[in-house]
Amino acid sequence: GTVVVVDGSRCRAIVGDVDSVIYPRSSLKPLQATAMLRAGLRLDTRGLALGCASHDGSASHLEVVRAVLAGAGCDESDLATTPDLPYDRAEAERVLAAGGGRTPIQMNCSGKHAAMIATCVAAGWPVDGHLDPDHPLQRHVASTLGDLTGHIEHIGVDGCGAPTHAVSIGGLALAISSVAATQGEVWSAMTTHPELVGGPDRPVTRLMQAVPGLMAKDGAEGVFVAGLPDGRAVAVKIADGAARAAAVVAAAALRSIGVDVPGEVDAQLAPPAVGGGRTVGRVRALL
Repeated sequence: GTVVVVDGSRCRAIVGDVDSVIYPRSSLKPLQATAMLRAGLRLDTRGLALGCASHDGSASHLEVVRAVLAGAGCDESDLATTPDLPYDRAEAERVLAAGGGRTPIQMNCSGKHAAMIATCVAAGWPVDGHLDPDHPLQRHVASTLGDLTGHIEHIGVDGCGAPTHAVSIGGLALAISSVAATQGEVWSAMTTHPELVGGPDRPVTRLMQAVPGLMAKDGAEGVFVAGLPDGRAVAVKIADGAARAAAVVAAAALRSIGVDVPGEVDAQLAPPAVGGGRTVGRVRALL
């Protein structure tokens, strides 16, 4: 894969090419939230943390999503999120056992979508069609992401139905560094409520809890970003698109630029390799 670090004013690749273009997918959420704040979004720290989240779909997560929608005078029927089961397997099994099924609010990106709806209301933009790339919200998000990352190579469609943006991994790392160093509302929300950004057993939550002040976000296709208030940051893209190695590599990359990441957290950042119903190996970084 590719591993990029920001240390001081330098952005450099440890592995791969700093100019490699990737789809960060959900790793863009802190930057998308930054754009929404610039458009007039106002949420409490829990609501903003959910706006940056790929959440587990637990009751505590869905409660916050509903609160964000209610604050904008909207409800679940306004969500345009792709219907899905909760991201957390145990929660998904509970829903199915109770006779439930896929719904828009359970989809792991519903916090972002609720924040997008609230942004439209705050800015006076129509809620209908807010996922269209030509909608004022999405034009504003794209413009802000271009400013933060340096350049957008392409705009595609994410799994949740919202536009997603292809950028250089170096530009992504610099953008995350900038947002963390500002210590603004996005950084504060994510570091105050890491359990809302993912879930209690998710690598992104575990790493933020282990390193005070660290803002981190995972993304589909093996992407992981993390940044600190002093400007140090990392961006990781695992070549095969699997998520299992991303957080472990990100932790190693953070250590390479002097961040104190406790060694015991590594076991919490990736599931063990299992064969025949027993543990036969583990994921470790070779940086």
